[in-house]
Amino acid sequence: MAFTVAYLAERVGGTVAGDGSVEIGAAAPIETAGPGDISFIANPRYARFLATTRAGAVVVSPQTECPRLPLIRHAQPYLAFACILDLLYPDERLVAPGIDPRAVVAAGAVVDPTAGVGALCHIREGVRIGAGTELVSSVFVGRDVVVGDNCRIYPGVCLMDGTRLGNNVIIHSSTVIGSDGFGFAPSPTGLKKIKQVGWVEIDDDVEIGSNCSVDRGALGPTRIGRGTKIDNLVQIAHNVEIGRHAIIVSQVGISGSTRVGNGVVLAGQVGLVGHIEVGDGVQVGAQSGVARSVPAGKKVFGSPARDLAETGRIEAALVRLPELLKRVRRLEDKLGGE
Repeated sequence: MAFTVAYLAERVGGTVAGDGSVEIGAAAPIETAGPGDISFIANPRYARFLATTRAGAVVVSPQTECPRLPLIRHAQPYLAFACILDLLYPDERLVAPGIDPRAVVAAGAVVDPTAGVGALCHIREGVRIGAGTELVSSVFVGRDVVVGDNCRIYPGVCLMDGTRLGNNVIIHSSTVIGSDGFGFAPSPTGLKKIKQVGWVEIDDDVEIGSNCSVDRGALGPTRIGRGTKIDNLVQIAHNVEIGRHAIIVSQVGISGSTRVGNGVVLAGQVGLVGHIEVGDGVQVGAQSGVARSVPAGKKVFGSPARDLAETGRIEAALVRLPELLKRVRRLEDKLGGE
């Protein structure tokens, strides 16, 4: 499938600079793109490639100039490029409607006729699968799980008992939703397991990467709000509540009963202790350790996490510390000599 640059620009609300009749059939990185490919520049560091790229067209910001190439100018080039990708690579079903004969579906489970259940899936009692949803293959769905409409559940995912998914949820391979929370009480004979009798609720339009674990609540639900996006290798403990449109990057760990607000960004390898609140719009820098609640709108970084400006001052002082120590020793020697 190919489209002209002019057509793509019109569809994404951009403007054309150069030859709008050039046909585009694929997308590629700007370093390797060829004449039929489209690429983009959202980070100024990559602007140097405009002089050498062989791309058929490039999506750029309104200020960018490059007379040698057709351009699509847009105030948000990354967003425009994402929309162009949807046009070039339209979604295709991975599983045809119906239940594969190699799947196991318990009596009484309700699977919408337009849903697709792939080979080796196992669906237990009391399950409801919504319209247009795809269980690609080897998906385990425990008792009384509810999966909404137009979800896509990739191979190897486990949806444990009582899990509830909204509409348009995507869960990637080998993720487990609703495993037991980590709860034990000391006893004379060792650690007594605290039975986890809650569940997990995931709202509409959430996407969860591969190899994640979202624990069921010890009592009541663990919740993930509408539109939140979770990267691979993330651990979310029991009774955590995450708001709407949060971004949680790879290797984040959130301890039990912590509340994360709307629009929060947790960068890679951030760790949050339990029973704290992270307010709406908070941004936490990579590898930070958050040991106390953070008010809405703050940017924090470090371990322990502090206000971003304060951490910057501390880091600047640490760089100067060796020279400061030398100066102190010289002063001590001078004073001692007197």
